[in-house]
Amino acid sequence: MKNIFVLFLLIIPFTFSQNKYLIYFKDKGINPTNVLDKNSAAYIEAVNHLMAHSITRREKVMGKDNIITFEDFSLNKDYINNLQAMGIKIENQLRWFNAVSAYLTSEQISQVTSSPFVKSVEPVRIIKFTKEKTFSKTGIEKTSGVPTQIDYGGAYGQLNLSDIPIVHSKGINGAGVIVGILDDGFIWKEHESLVNAKVLAEYNFVFHDSSTAPQPSQNTVYGYHGTMVFSIIGGYKDSSIIGSAYGASFILAKTEDDRSESHIEEDNYAAALEWMESLGVDLTTSSLGYNIFDDTTYSYTPADMNGITTICAKAANLAFQRGVLTFTAAGNEGGDSWNIIDTPADALDILAAGAVDSENNLADFSSRGPTADGRIKPDVVAQGVEAFGADVSSGFSSYEVGDGTSFSTPISSGIGALLLSAYPYLTNVQVRNIILETSANANTPNNNIGYGLISAKRAISYPNLSDTSGNYRINKIFFSTNAITNAYIYYSLNSSLFSTQSLSYDGKLKYSFAVPQLTEEQVLSFYFTYLDNTGKSYREPSSGFYNFKYGQTNIVNSIISNVNTATEKLSNNYPNPFYSNSQYTYIDFYANSSENAKIIIFNTLGQRIKILFNGVATAGKNTVAWDGKNDRGAKCASGVYYYILNIEGKKYGNKMMIIK
Repeated sequence: MKNIFVLFLLIIPFTFSQNKYLIYFKDKGINPTNVLDKNSAAYIEAVNHLMAHSITRREKVMGKDNIITFEDFSLNKDYINNLQAMGIKIENQLRWFNAVSAYLTSEQISQVTSSPFVKSVEPVRIIKFTKEKTFSKTGIEKTSGVPTQIDYGGAYGQLNLSDIPIVHSKGINGAGVIVGILDDGFIWKEHESLVNAKVLAEYNFVFHDSSTAPQPSQNTVYGYHGTMVFSIIGGYKDSSIIGSAYGASFILAKTEDDRSESHIEEDNYAAALEWMESLGVDLTTSSLGYNIFDDTTYSYTPADMNGITTICAKAANLAFQRGVLTFTAAGNEGGDSWNIIDTPADALDILAAGAVDSENNLADFSSRGPTADGRIKPDVVAQGVEAFGADVSSGFSSYEVGDGTSFSTPISSGIGALLLSAYPYLTNVQVRNIILETSANANTPNNNIGYGLISAKRAISYPNLSDTSGNYRINKIFFSTNAITNAYIYYSLNSSLFSTQSLSYDGKLKYSFAVPQLTEEQVLSFYFTYLDNTGKSYREPSSGFYNFKYGQTNIVNSIISNVNTATEKLSNNYPNPFYSNSQYTYIDFYANSSENAKIIIFNTLGQRIKILFNGVATAGKNTVAWDGKNDRGAKCASGVYYYILNIEGKKYGNKMMIIK
């Protein structure tokens, strides 16, 4: 009989300051006419601020010539010096927001607000976060039927539910991928499953030092949550626990202050994402979700969960634009007065993880969707009920189980790391698409479980495209109990007759096919067949076809989404990026019938730039053009922008890049 004990955390009274503010500057002191001049000192500094891995990652999604945007330029040093001359101590510098945070007296607020270089001063929201329940666990469950030499201990069930051990058995474990984790701290050197983890860097954004473990004056409960989360993705102790991406490297950020009930200041979260991105993370994962504030005057409302309002969501959006794959917990408010997802789970491209139990039943506490602008949330689900992880509170070799989306998130994000480990050339956009296409509810996503139970096996075996100087190659891994022979691809151009070609094999794991040269927007449909060494034949997919449009890198399953039918759907703008000094960019959208539609363009701060279309759309395809000017007729600055289509009560969003 198992003995289960509730773990009670000691709460120490602490009074939090309520006078921390974000100071937004009017500009960065850069001449707007040569803002992206690659020979300028500002541009060179922005590039040198990035580690090599960050540059490589950005180039995959932004192109080699467009890796720097306005947000990347450093803050104006004169403005910072002026603030310091007022006796103000800067807490965080946020390049992406052109802002700094600092604690201000009422007199300083007045002085700063009247400064000619200051655009605005806003309070930093201090957010309450209630951690999940954890329970002590005696003994370690041994694994059975593991398709590898590794004994996963108590972690086997939660990983096997998402088909992770079979992927590990192929030698895919997250190696070569840099994962950033944001949480309440990490006591990783004091637990057997993490002491040998590959930690590249860590920083404490609460106390501003290089240790994410508890301070000498702190109670040691601080960091228990982050340590358990870290062990679920990165832990490795044979026969005790194996993490979902145990071979990855990690960057750790303490962003949450739990000297009382758990708190986070939003600028810490944004600063941590910016720091991690500059160091070259491929993926970030945060098991923190926020909606309620110490001062309810500044609390967010459900209407703010729209992906472009909160600082957490804006920071996640900016990280994703730079090629970072982002994951976060959906939240634990299912069934309570809030009920819906928290922020940053509402961010535009973030993958929000909900929680299920070991039988794939939705957890009552798992937050539901949709977002305020109508997007499906959560995106995926993984086991978050009785999830198994490190219990550093009870010793070097102790473990516990816990309930919460905090614990389903590192399982989900670990699968993202496995995909990037197997296919390093993939962009974050491709990985996100593959995960959604291969989750168990992809045909009928909803606002309880999103696209469904995430699966490492289905994601890794899903075909993907690599692009080398415009030469595309379809890549594939097969999972077969027996050896594979006679692997073929059958492909068709624009619904013509199918051609057949044998797949190339690298002799280890991967098969591939060089795509013939096509013209932009032509559709290639294909499927695979193979025999195993018993003579049994297989087809993937079992019915229907995979499809992609030449010039794009996402592959869709025709059972899930027909690329030739885009009813009530917003297209990617073309060209993208576009040069606003010399050309237009075009946006296609589709309607079922004549109906009212509106397209609005926003900047990365969520400010409206242009109402591009506001009228009656015709049935079928509609096309609008934009010259890069705002509602006042002025040219917009270089950078990333969002465009939102509102039609028949639904909203669809995409992003574009302007280069002047």
